Amino acid sequence: MKHFTKLATAAALGTVLGTAAIAQELYTPNLAYRTGPFAATGIPLMNGQADYMTLLNERDGGIGGAKINFEECETGYSTEKGVECYEKTKGTAIVTQPWSTGITLQVLPKTNVDEIPILAPGYGFSPMADGKVFQWAFNMPAGYWDGADMIIQYLEGQGSLDGKKVAFLHLDHPFGKEPLPVLEMHAANKGFELLPIPVGLKEMQNQSAQWLQIRRERPDYVVMWGWGAMNAGAITEAVKTKFPMENFIGVWWAGHDADLKLVGEEGKGYKSISWSFPNLDAPVMKEIKERVIDAGLSQTNEEEMQGVFYGRGLVMSAILAEGIKNAQENFGTAEIDATQLRWGLENINLTEERIAELGMEGMVPPFSTSCGNHTGHSGGWMLEWDGAKFVKASDLLKPNVDGYADLIQSSAAEYATSNAPWAMNEECSATN
Repeated sequence: MKHFTKLATAAALGTVLGTAAIAQELYTPNLAYRTGPFAATGIPLMNGQADYMTLLNERDGGIGGAKINFEECETGYSTEKGVECYEKTKGTAIVTQPWSTGITLQVLPKTNVDEIPILAPGYGFSPMADGKVFQWAFNMPAGYWDGADMIIQYLEGQGSLDGKKVAFLHLDHPFGKEPLPVLEMHAANKGFELLPIPVGLKEMQNQSAQWLQIRRERPDYVVMWGWGAMNAGAITEAVKTKFPMENFIGVWWAGHDADLKLVGEEGKGYKSISWSFPNLDAPVMKEIKERVIDAGLSQTNEEEMQGVFYGRGLVMSAILAEGIKNAQENFGTAEIDATQLRWGLENINLTEERIAELGMEGMVPPFSTSCGNHTGHSGGWMLEWDGAKFVKASDLLKPNVDGYADLIQSSAAEYATSNAPWAMNEECSATN
């Protein structure tokens, strides 16, 4: 089949690479969170990530003849536990996947010493886009500043923002504060008032004070940078206070099906920007159902498999697998190391044709990376809750990276200065 790499192809690649009959496994640990206050959103993502790697192991014998060890180290989304997991797993790892902006910020300087790539798809520190400064960090296919820019673009498409008021409901956590530089820039340039409204970790399920403020301020739009129980709490409060759901837009982590199913039809019109989409008709979904789920090798269920977050987990692992394949082919070995994987992640080229070959049509926009561009800036779709599921409510939106390229570079340079001495990749210069 055109869509899939068969076992024979994998074996042939192994021959070309000159690998042994049984290659050593590739250790790609995931700092997962299946427990704690964010477990409801973490579980489908972790299941999607794990199931894609299981598919490759079962169908293709791994990648290039090398099996993937996708061991999880449970963090509960705790920054302290995340750092412990990093230290525990870094010995033979070719990548680390921190799974929290807080953990990413703590691990970021360590990987520059340990020389292990961070892969943080769609999260983490936005200036990581600058591959010259952050040579070991990747947040492809899109970063938080991309997401903030696309949301403002979408709102402008509904009419001028001049004189409008935009409430920014966000988790009081490094993750929630990430988009502020771009949102503040747009507020100054486009003439709207930005009203930050933080939600503490202990307030996620009881946001009465925040929504009382929203009722009093009467913003034209609410933009939500939420995660876990915060999203369900906010969506429930929005319905309760009769905020117009069509004017309520979340980041991609605030577009979880289960949160909207709590309110059903009453949530109709709520939107979330997203760089992934759960195309249930995509060939990869059938393959995973047959080879992984029906074979009893998955922790997911049929309802979860149909959701946005499970499909996003599949895309995340596909990006990692693509980086591994690139490195294997370039360096002529199946048993790549962390340095070689860095090269592989810097040379991602997910064209429409390649996405189709992976059986993922419509599940992720095309994007490419380079030594200077570690984010890819893929763009995304505005998804809308139709009362029962998320559907695409826009054509592909592309971030206007030129508008904040200087911000990326200045923030990256400031980070390097604050953490001097800081090793850089002097061969790279551009971030987009």
